[in-house]
Amino acid sequence: MTALQRVLAAFASGFALLALIFDFASTEGAPLPVWEFPAVGVFLVLGVLSLVRFRVKISYWVDGVLAAIGAVGLVLALETLQQAEPGYWFALVASWLFAWLFAERLALAIARDEVPDAVGVLIPAIFGVAILVAWEAITRGGNVPKVLLPSPSGIWETLIGNIPRIAADFQQTFLKAVLAGYALGCGAGFLVAIAVDRSPFLKRGLLPLGNFISALPLIGIAPIMVMWFGFDWPSKAAVVVIMTFFPMLVNTVAGLNAAGHMERDLMRTYASGYWSTLFKLRLPAAAPFIFNALKINSTLALIGAIVAEFFGTPIVGMGFRISSEIGKLNVEMVWAEIAVAALAGSVFYWVVALIERAVTFWHPSVRGGRA
Repeated sequence: MTALQRVLAAFASGFALLALIFDFASTEGAPLPVWEFPAVGVFLVLGVLSLVRFRVKISYWVDGVLAAIGAVGLVLALETLQQAEPGYWFALVASWLFAWLFAERLALAIARDEVPDAVGVLIPAIFGVAILVAWEAITRGGNVPKVLLPSPSGIWETLIGNIPRIAADFQQTFLKAVLAGYALGCGAGFLVAIAVDRSPFLKRGLLPLGNFISALPLIGIAPIMVMWFGFDWPSKAAVVVIMTFFPMLVNTVAGLNAAGHMERDLMRTYASGYWSTLFKLRLPAAAPFIFNALKINSTLALIGAIVAEFFGTPIVGMGFRISSEIGKLNVEMVWAEIAVAALAGSVFYWVVALIERAVTFWHPSVRGGRA
């Protein structure tokens, strides 16, 4: 174990011991010991006993099991406790530290090739689950008002109960405005970059203009696009086009200049013209830059479409729903829309990244990376 792992193990076991000593919860003013919650009690006892790791080598999977038992126990305890006491919060910290320790030791095992690289997907999964468990425990254990921060379980129930409305909002915002604006904006930026690369006049004239357009405030552009293209999704797609155009333009121009002088000289010795050199040398060299712009724009497009819907839209759309529901203090519905938007943006980015790996498999950044 590294020094950091030893510190994490010591603190995790120490907080587990504190959780055993202090009251865990209270109901109607009467304190409840941790033994009223068997799963948490088992987790804490095993957590304290794990101090033997300093004398006996313990597998990192034990830390993962401990973190899982603690997380499940804390979530189950929320169903019956009325007021969380210090022991509850100590147990939450202990569970978090065991999850952190498991992720640290698993990452080290992957780096040493002790386990397959595919197991590495557990690390971000553990991080995400740990955040959700802590969020659930803090909001419900601390009786946080829903209007300030609803619990993940409440958000999930709202999402499941409003699937038709959320699906219609997703179709309006993502499937129409985002995808159309993304394709048009990235395509226009790519074609203009080719023209800029071909013409020094356009390079001096269009790049400063593109920089000016990228600096325009979104909240100023969106109402104008609504006036030009109407209240439906085309106006939101127009905002997305403006947001995605400049990143694609700048990255493509930079990528087209990435090919070295030696490679260009070699192409000239083969009597290659501009277009032959462009397609066989310069565009392949620019591919990492182009995909970098595509990944950046995958998130910018969704943000632009949602914000644009704040300034005029039919009674459907993710931005419209967020704006209208927050006025009703229906915060759980707002968070449900945010969760769907975050998931859609993440999947969109992941798809672009997969395509990048398939297209640029020859690039050192892909060949040298771990699968």
